[in-house]
Amino acid sequence: MSYSAAESVFRDVKELILSGELAGGELISEGAIAQRTQLSRTPVREAFLRLEAEGWMRLYPKKGALIVPIAQGEAEHVVGARQLVETHSVRVVSEQPYARKLLVNELRLNLEEQRAIVDRGDVAAFSAVDADFHKMIVAAAANPLLDAFYAGLRDRQRRMTARSIARDPDQLPRILADHVELANLVDAADAAGYDAAVLTHMRQVHGLGLGASR
Repeated sequence: MSYSAAESVFRDVKELILSGELAGGELISEGAIAQRTQLSRTPVREAFLRLEAEGWMRLYPKKGALIVPIAQGEAEHVVGARQLVETHSVRVVSEQPYARKLLVNELRLNLEEQRAIVDRGDVAAFSAVDADFHKMIVAAAANPLLDAFYAGLRDRQRRMTARSIARDPDQLPRILADHVELANLVDAADAAGYDAAVLTHMRQVHGLGLGASR
């Protein structure tokens, strides 16, 4: 066994979980993944142990690995945390014209990538680029502590988004339109407007309704 083989399996299986190809509640086996990756069971077992440690799987000896479903209330918690971090980041860049200009340029490029993906209807790819869009906003504030905290939210965000889009693929154009609005609010240095818009956006995407607030 090599560490690189186990790392490769870990990344591949985690991507399947985050993209929604392996759904919460699904039971998979080491053998099936070993066959899929054309590797022995040893690196697969090591990857499964790591995925269990991170909370993505629950292992059952001689039965397989259960993909842990999205917990009840998790979407509310993730949305609330993301709103706080993203709005703070927009407030920071609103006071830094040069940093804001760089961020807006990055967001515009990301939006072009989103448009191409929407045309293809690629849910997995969109969930990744969607997460990158929001991550760029946080990164622009140049706060390493918030970057690290938000990185943990990114995986949960991707999985939630992939599930929501799979449930309603027709919302892809609306999500893209929301992102255009968010980029415009960043460009306008309108942190208050961003705060309200990003909350509405996230609650609609994840089917949480609009009556609740953080």
